[in-house]
Amino acid sequence: MRNFFLLLFFCSALGTFAQVNVSGTVKANDGEALFGVNVLEKGTTNGVTTDENGKYSITVGNNAILVFSYVGFSTQEVSVNGKSIIDVTLSDSETLNEIVITGNRSKPRTILNSPVPIDNVSVGDLVATGQPTIDKMLTYKIPSFNSTNQTISDATAHFDPADLRGLGPSRTLVLVNGKRKNLSALVYINDTPGKGEVGVDLKSIPAAAIERIEVLRDGASAQYGSDAIAGVINMVLKRNVEYSTINVNSGVTTEGDGFNYGADFNTAFNVGQNGGFVNLSLGYYSQEKTNRAGTPGEDVLFGVAADNIIWGDWLAQNPDLGMTVGQPELNKTDLFYNAAFPYSNREGEFYSFGGITTRYGKSFALYRAPYWVPDPHNLLHQFFTVYQGFQPTFETDVNDVNFTLGSKWKSGEFNIDLSATYGKNSVDYEVNNSLNPALGAASPTSFDVGGYRFSNTLANLDVSRNFDKVSLGFGSEIRIENFEAVAGQEESYVGGGVQSFPGLQPSNVVDESRSSFGGYVDVEWEPTTSFLLTGALRYEDFSDFGSNTSWKVSSRYSLGNKGAIRGSYSTGFRAPSLHQIYLSNVQTLISGGTVSNQGTFNNVDPIIRSGLGVPQLTAETSKNFTLGITYKPEPKFSLSLDFYNVKVDDRVLFTGEIGYINGSPGSPTNPVEQILSDNDITSLKFFVNAVNTKTTGVDFVANYRNIEIGENTLDVNFAANFNETKIEGQIATPSLLAANGYEIFNRKEQSRITSARPKSKILLGFDYNLSKWTFSFNNTYFGEVAWQHSNNGLNGAPLGPGGSALPIDDAAYDQTFAGKIVTDFIINYDFSDKISGNVSINNLFNVYPDEIDTKGDFVTDLGGRFRYPWEVNQFGFNGTIVNAGVTIKF
Repeated sequence: MRNFFLLLFFCSALGTFAQVNVSGTVKANDGEALFGVNVLEKGTTNGVTTDENGKYSITVGNNAILVFSYVGFSTQEVSVNGKSIIDVTLSDSETLNEIVITGNRSKPRTILNSPVPIDNVSVGDLVATGQPTIDKMLTYKIPSFNSTNQTISDATAHFDPADLRGLGPSRTLVLVNGKRKNLSALVYINDTPGKGEVGVDLKSIPAAAIERIEVLRDGASAQYGSDAIAGVINMVLKRNVEYSTINVNSGVTTEGDGFNYGADFNTAFNVGQNGGFVNLSLGYYSQEKTNRAGTPGEDVLFGVAADNIIWGDWLAQNPDLGMTVGQPELNKTDLFYNAAFPYSNREGEFYSFGGITTRYGKSFALYRAPYWVPDPHNLLHQFFTVYQGFQPTFETDVNDVNFTLGSKWKSGEFNIDLSATYGKNSVDYEVNNSLNPALGAASPTSFDVGGYRFSNTLANLDVSRNFDKVSLGFGSEIRIENFEAVAGQEESYVGGGVQSFPGLQPSNVVDESRSSFGGYVDVEWEPTTSFLLTGALRYEDFSDFGSNTSWKVSSRYSLGNKGAIRGSYSTGFRAPSLHQIYLSNVQTLISGGTVSNQGTFNNVDPIIRSGLGVPQLTAETSKNFTLGITYKPEPKFSLSLDFYNVKVDDRVLFTGEIGYINGSPGSPTNPVEQILSDNDITSLKFFVNAVNTKTTGVDFVANYRNIEIGENTLDVNFAANFNETKIEGQIATPSLLAANGYEIFNRKEQSRITSARPKSKILLGFDYNLSKWTFSFNNTYFGEVAWQHSNNGLNGAPLGPGGSALPIDDAAYDQTFAGKIVTDFIINYDFSDKISGNVSINNLFNVYPDEIDTKGDFVTDLGGRFRYPWEVNQFGFNGTIVNAGVTIKF
């Protein structure tokens, strides 16, 4: 750390060239201040964006040239010539001029000139959604992006799986300032969307630190490597800002729960006289739980009727069976920075960025009713009092750190970027308000049940150069990854373990690493101003499973100043994560109408590899085709339409429950049942390459901006995504399992891929600017989702001889949950140039998903405990949330 500060001091001492601080206001022809205009010092990476009042401030050289660019307006260049105040008026343009860097390894391009579809979402647009975290903000801004709160799902409830184009969390690459962000430590192994996948912890990146988010909606493995099958999300951090900003906000549901409050602070200061800067963000957010449990008044799961002689009074007093079903409690703190220090007369730049996020959460497990788990030793109730049962809490301590240090410089005509990145995510678990029945009176009531760690260390070298009509980029990456599983305390796993989540055992402990090397070349050829052809090739070699070569070609043909036709074809890949290779544990879950222990065995376990004949995990591969058009018939109106087709082979899946067919724990009848009996579990699961899928979809975006209504203006934004994922061919079931009648991926598990996320999502928003007022009215349509049942017999159905499920038509118990429109209304008022207030009403009309229709399968809603679906999820079930906040600049 001392050396780092010495480096900062050294860099600041290099500033020996004349500098001037330039500020001003950017407006449109009609005098309206423009928010989010890019202000860039030409020939450098030194830039800022205008605030809500169109103001900017930037430190540049005396003879610098400032480039002002904004969507829908002509780019303007202005010479500084020592001036300290430069006001600019941008004229309407017939091209889209917003510059993006994602997807272009050798040369930044505008959205119009990009050969692939890219969304550029400003922090103002994100915050205007009224949502508390980045993953939820993107859900209400990008039609093909989805993330929803989970419940009663252990640690998954604290991460909320997020995906792009319905392809699962594992297949979206997340970058920060163009550098790879580390994955989370968690595998989503519960019955939620994204089951069996690993994603980036998007809650660890605060909105206060972000300037904009660029979303590349196209396969990009040939440019960025593993995980970029569905696309790339690049978080671009703030640089210089004119004001220091404080945001304070708070909210609550109309049910009176889920109270939340938060505050964040962002500032920047200059370092030296050569344009160096440091941007700092500090934030805190807290939310309380919500509860939308069902109220069955009886417990068919355990056969306890409402008129039960012993437990009837308890059921009358607890019609919800003691459950808490909703969002978890959460407390989050984050600190982020972004810094750059030019040198060599601005020909070079040292830079560094990163942050630390800590998050504490509490979610809830199934309530242990007094007739389910007794407490004979008065551990959870006082002697001489009536025992009421207990609800275990699942509590997480999540820490995420990410730091990058690098330098950019010119060598002749080549631009060189050399950097190192370190990222780590860890999650530690506690189960509280519970007990381990096997320990009797010696059982604790609070348990350390273990945790997980994931880290990566990267070194990147990127080189680029422009040769008139040809742009060349090439580079390499070295990456080292590590995954750890930490055992819990002994009391958490002995004798069956603590109720709700048996702790990780010493046999589950892993500390495994792997390394990879990648190299790429990226070429762009633009023979005329209308035609662009690009190509990319990337080779990567992994120490644990082998190598992959991916390639991509794309093209764009300009339709004059009115738009462009664009298309791409690429191959891609995703390496199996270390988590998926080495994870093992025992969980307490509901299966076949009973509560049971289920074991996950890792891919290197002899039981899986030799005993069951499961092959070594290897990379998924993909083929991605995109064809689209952008069109701007007039300066204020623009639209784009893109078709895509993504085929993924050998997808890594987390199998369904593999349990007893004809035998029982005491008398196994086949090799698989023998493994279950030997390990004292009722079923097992594992990871395997076994599914091929095809995803077809369409993205449509249309914007009509600055519609004049008297002296006021209206912006209309429309965006939509329609997609469908199908499983192609047969599930690749290992031969031993297939020979003994096992199906490793039944209808229920398949539906998590094909129907757990909406197949359509449509956004329609209106922003009306009236003097100091801004009114936003946003509508988001979440399409239908389907919940399919397994084809191994109805959960909870009567059992036949030997304990096997009776053959029935499980499709009769499926349920489709209808599409719904969620409306958000946001009001913002500027009290002055530096103080503004806002009120947002999210889900204005208190819309909820369809309620569960069990059709006779009481396990579908766990005996009435759940009112709304959780295994498939459109937009959560908190109902209306009212938020208010204030922003202060100084």
